[in-house]
Amino acid sequence: MNILVLNCGSSSVKYKLIEIKANKTLAEGGVEKIGLPDAFIKLKFEDGSKKEIALNINDHVGAIKSILDVLTNEEYGCIKSFDEIDAVGHRVVHGGEKFSKSMLITDEVKAMIKECYGIAPLHNPVNMQGIEAIDAVLPSVPQVAVFDTAFHQTMPAKAYRYALPEKYYTEDHVRRYGFHGTSHRFVASRVCEMLGVDPAGKKIICCHIGNGASITAIKDGKSIDTSMGLTPTEGLMMGTRAGDVDPGALLFLMEKYNLSAKDMLGILNKESGVMGVTGISSDMREIVDAAEVKGDKKAQLALDMYELRILKYIGAYAAELNGVDIIAFTGGVGENQFGTRKVVCRNLEYLGVKIDDEVNDKTWRGKEGVISTPDSKVKVVVVMTDEEYMIAHDTEAIVEGREP
Repeated sequence: MNILVLNCGSSSVKYKLIEIKANKTLAEGGVEKIGLPDAFIKLKFEDGSKKEIALNINDHVGAIKSILDVLTNEEYGCIKSFDEIDAVGHRVVHGGEKFSKSMLITDEVKAMIKECYGIAPLHNPVNMQGIEAIDAVLPSVPQVAVFDTAFHQTMPAKAYRYALPEKYYTEDHVRRYGFHGTSHRFVASRVCEMLGVDPAGKKIICCHIGNGASITAIKDGKSIDTSMGLTPTEGLMMGTRAGDVDPGALLFLMEKYNLSAKDMLGILNKESGVMGVTGISSDMREIVDAAEVKGDKKAQLALDMYELRILKYIGAYAAELNGVDIIAFTGGVGENQFGTRKVVCRNLEYLGVKIDDEVNDKTWRGKEGVISTPDSKVKVVVVMTDEEYMIAHDTEAIVEGREP
C-alpha cells in the first residue's frame, strides 16, 4: 500500500510517499513559499542529493498538484499514475478533546477539526486546506487525520487543567493539550523495541528537542504529562518560542508598549527563545558555534538557559513518575547535539544516570543507540523519530479497518 503523507504549514507543504508494507520511502520533499513569486518544490533523492524546481502557484491546491506532478514525472517520479496512491495521511496539529486517536476523514470529522480553529488558528486552517486540496485533486482516495494532540489525551485532569476559573475550561476548553504526540508515541514504542522491553511497567521520559521542543512523561506506554500546553508556546525554551514565562511579565510589557494580543503572540512565537536571547539565530548549531568557538556570551547564556529548562522538566517528570527507567532524546537537537545531552545527563547523576562520553560524542547525524553505561540505573537512548512513518502506519490501519 502506497501512502502519501502530507504536513501542511501556512506557506509550505512537506510530503513523503511511503510503501508501508515494505517500510520504504519512495519519494520525499516539500513545496515552500506558497503564494510568493519565488515559490519552489524541493526534491530529495535516495542518494541524499536534492533538487529545487521553481513554481508558479498561489495556494495549497496548486502545491499539492505540483507534488503529484513530480511523483508521476518521467524524470523525477516514482509512480506512473495517481492510481498508485492508495491513501493520504495528514498531520493535523490540534484535535482538542474531540480526538484521542487518528480518524478516517469524513464530513463530520472535518467539521470537528474546524471547531478547533479557535484554539489552533495558526495550524488547523492550513491542515484543512491540505485535506480539501486532496478532495479536489484525488476525490476518491481515502484520507486519515493524525492529530499531534491525540497521544496526550490520556493525561489526567490534575496534569491538564490550568488553575483558572472553571468556566474557562467548561465553556472555552482552555486546558493543556500537548503537541508532538505523534513523535512521542513513535519514540516510546521504538525505544522499547531497541531495548527489547515491554512498554508495560516502564517509566519513560521522552525529550523531543528541536527548533520546537517538548518533553513527555510516559507510563505504561501512555502520556501522563507533557510540557506544551493549550498552544505549543508553553514549556521549554525553543528556537523562536519563549516557553514558560510569567504572565505578569507579558501584561507589564503589553501595557508599557501598548502591545495588542496579536503583537504579543508574534513576540512569544517568532521573536523569542534562542533567537530572542542571542539576536543571532534560532538554529542551535549556530548558537553552539558562537558560544564554543567565538566565545559569544549571549550565545553561551542562551545555551545554558536552553539546557537548564530541559533539565528542570526531566527532574519534574522523574518525580511525577516516581522514578524513571528510560530517557530518550530525539528531534534535531536531541539526535545531534551531543554536548547538550552530556550537560543534561551529568546533572542527573542523582537518579543513577551515567553516560558513556565516547559513545555519546559519536552518536549523531543519523545514528541512534544507547549512550548510557552498562551500570547506569537509567537507560539513556538516542532515537531517530519518524512522524511520517507513524502517520502512514495509522493511515494503513484505519483504511484496512484496524485500530491504529
